[in-house]
Amino acid sequence: MSGLRKGLTSYGDAGFSLFLRKAFIKAMGYSDDALDRPIVGITNTASDYNPCHGNVPDLIESAKRGVMLAGAMPMVFPTISIHESFAHPTSMFLRNLMAMDTEEMIRAQPMDAVIVIGGCDKTLPAQIMGAASAGLPTIVVPTGPMVVGHHKGEVLGACTDCRRLWGQHRAGTIDEAEIETISGRLAPSVGTCMVMGTASTMACMIEALGLSLPMAATAPAVHAERRRIAEASGRRAAEMAVAGGPTPRELITPASVRNALAVLQAIGGSTNGIIHLTAMAGRVGLKLDLAALDELSREVPVLVDLKPSGAHYMEHLHHAGGVPALLRELAPALDMACGTVAGGTLAEIAAGAERVPGQTVIRPWDAPLQGSGAIAVLFGNLAPRGAVIKQSAASPALLRHKGRAVVFDSAADMAARIDLDDLDVTADDILVLRHTGPVGAPGMPEAGYLPIPLKLARKGVKDMVRISDARMSGTAFGTIVLHITPESAVGGPLALVRTGDIIALDVPARRIDLLIDQAEWATRQTALNLAAPPFVPGRGYARLFATSVLQADEGCDFDFLRYDQGEST
Repeated sequence: MSGLRKGLTSYGDAGFSLFLRKAFIKAMGYSDDALDRPIVGITNTASDYNPCHGNVPDLIESAKRGVMLAGAMPMVFPTISIHESFAHPTSMFLRNLMAMDTEEMIRAQPMDAVIVIGGCDKTLPAQIMGAASAGLPTIVVPTGPMVVGHHKGEVLGACTDCRRLWGQHRAGTIDEAEIETISGRLAPSVGTCMVMGTASTMACMIEALGLSLPMAATAPAVHAERRRIAEASGRRAAEMAVAGGPTPRELITPASVRNALAVLQAIGGSTNGIIHLTAMAGRVGLKLDLAALDELSREVPVLVDLKPSGAHYMEHLHHAGGVPALLRELAPALDMACGTVAGGTLAEIAAGAERVPGQTVIRPWDAPLQGSGAIAVLFGNLAPRGAVIKQSAASPALLRHKGRAVVFDSAADMAARIDLDDLDVTADDILVLRHTGPVGAPGMPEAGYLPIPLKLARKGVKDMVRISDARMSGTAFGTIVLHITPESAVGGPLALVRTGDIIALDVPARRIDLLIDQAEWATRQTALNLAAPPFVPGRGYARLFATSVLQADEGCDFDFLRYDQGEST
């Protein structure tokens, strides 16, 4: 079955079900000709709380135009909308809810293909997770990055520069009046962050996976080209509705996942991309291998000169040829035979990439921005199932470091003590934050970017080693170890650390270790085993999350939603 006849409501009489469906939809003024066409569903994720999705109404109209030009019928339907800065306690807490919403609305309503439109951080992975589980042909239209801002002759970008300038405000070098002025200039248009944060990272990885059209990752949100990409996506979705594919399962393969990881390394991408790609791959029965990711960090250099690892912004990457031009440079590390929703292969897309004379944003393979990839994977007695560090945004002098632990038991504890004048801390110490993982926080917030203690910031300290079981925004800079797994709230080794312990970080050796003897380790482990279990909420989504969420190395998806434990598509 296809079109309006697909997925009929159960009344015990299929003929009556179709008759009633037609009767009600004709109330909207549709003709029989329109209702006999293949149907392309289009998600509407706009919200007054979501400036990253402020252009979604325009993109919907463009996508609808493309669908109708190709002879199919567009049907727009809403899902929840998530914005990073407006979601409490964290947008990551709601990612799986959005994935469930997207999946169930695709399943529940008649459509032959679907266009998912999203941007802000957790939205795109949530939509792909849901669409992959639903199993329909799917094409992704990112909302696109905002354009750059300016302040006192300096180019600004949310949110790398927002963190840098807020740090200066905390240190007393920027006053209240100026920081307010800056707040009106950091985000000068709708769209996602214009640096290589999580939203930009996911858009680039999704294009590399073949789930969106060429240039879809980088075209600025407010440019006319963004609307033309939406129109072209609508046209292609109509073709996919007739052809019956490709589906996300056909495009998300071991080879394409490896391609996406290579792109992640080359763009200086967000560490969040690892968790999201793990969850997306899990929806089609694939497991992301952290060891393979680390091998790529040694093989694939950082080629994209973009903040926070470099100097440029997303619109500059777009004008330099976007992801297609990057694929051409990365070809030695990629499987270029992988297919895409455009209908061809990565090799064909790369061959058609624009060559921009004099551009410096996408570096050649033999002259990279950095000789190794963006993200390294660490193991050790503190992270038996892994941890990550964005080495491209870290201080080289701190990549091998031993220091005394200064422990904060929660984000609230950190907030209460980090700026105290009598905090016992030096620049050589290692800040440790725990109970900020998927279960402990809950939701694994972006709390891993621990601020420099105020007493040190005033002395000009810009970076120090920080470790946690939390996440960090891709826009952030610093020598920061994240995603320590298993998390402290479920008995992970991070829960054993005490202030004054010595921790050894060795990124070249890929190690993170607590330097205490085995007897002391055993004593602390026994005490931890006797401690009370984590609090479990009594009702609602919070309870579902606490009892079902997986750890970071499994993508923080819900255990019952992964393909290998769920319903076959």
